[in-house]
Amino acid sequence: MLATAVDALPTGESLLYEPKWDGFRCLAETGPVRMSSKSDKPLNQKFPEIADALAALPEGLLLDGEIIRWAEDGRLDFQALLRRNSASVRRARALSRSEPCHLVVFDLLRVGGRDLMGRALSHRRGELERLMGLVEQPSPLTLGWQTDNPEVAMQWWEDMPAVGVEGVMIKDGRRSYRPGSRGWRKWKHRVTTEAIVGGVVGHARAPRALILGRVDSVTGELRVAGRTTDLSPEQSEELAPHMVKTDDHPWPRTLAATWGSEGRQHYTQVEPHVVVEVSPDSAEVAGRWRHVVRYVRVRPDLTPEDVPKDLGTET
Repeated sequence: MLATAVDALPTGESLLYEPKWDGFRCLAETGPVRMSSKSDKPLNQKFPEIADALAALPEGLLLDGEIIRWAEDGRLDFQALLRRNSASVRRARALSRSEPCHLVVFDLLRVGGRDLMGRALSHRRGELERLMGLVEQPSPLTLGWQTDNPEVAMQWWEDMPAVGVEGVMIKDGRRSYRPGSRGWRKWKHRVTTEAIVGGVVGHARAPRALILGRVDSVTGELRVAGRTTDLSPEQSEELAPHMVKTDDHPWPRTLAATWGSEGRQHYTQVEPHVVVEVSPDSAEVAGRWRHVVRYVRVRPDLTPEDVPKDLGTET
């Protein structure tokens, strides 16, 4: 089941709130254990510590959750998940000891072979809480937080981006589980900040998206920081006069992309002197904003020296 983005926290009867964890979505079955991604990619061998914990649960379960990694600094570490995802079976087993991960379980879709998808979320949650009460802690399996108090949800939304939580999920406790539908809502934590335009997708005179840069506070070099969502025709027209194509650029001709399913990002290099205001969420990986960011406006009143360094949001 999927979610639609909203711009504010909804309130109302029967609404339940959960943190929006930044990790790998996972469906997990028992008897035998089978972990799979949203695209049905098997995950058992990538996260053996979680698979081993699932094997101790009763047979006939189907759980929905998010695989996360808490780093030693108390933040969510998405980079560790990427390392695990590309590791060999032997390497993944070693990483399970040095960088253990958790499955945050937030829904129960089958128990004892009995399908619960048609039951209300509040009913499924009650059964899930009883099941997770059997799990001896500490364990790679943990019950996801949930509240019906919008004030608590607002506190999560305000405080938890500091540890890498993306926002808040909003679900109706009366609703069934409908695979593939966007019956949930998500309120992601976004801020506006500035970035330097280092390239454009498309032509400099008709940019389709922007490749953004930030100066590395250690080396002083301009590094790739992210990519914007596709621009509207009006935004493209607004930006085109500011874009100057160049062959003298610090970045390679193609970039290893971390946005969506693209393998490499082809782009046009432009002189890195234009500053734009953008709205990223809190997810980061390898020194970049992990998700595409929303373009807000061009900032001709600012110079690259005015832009925060690294991925900071304030100078």
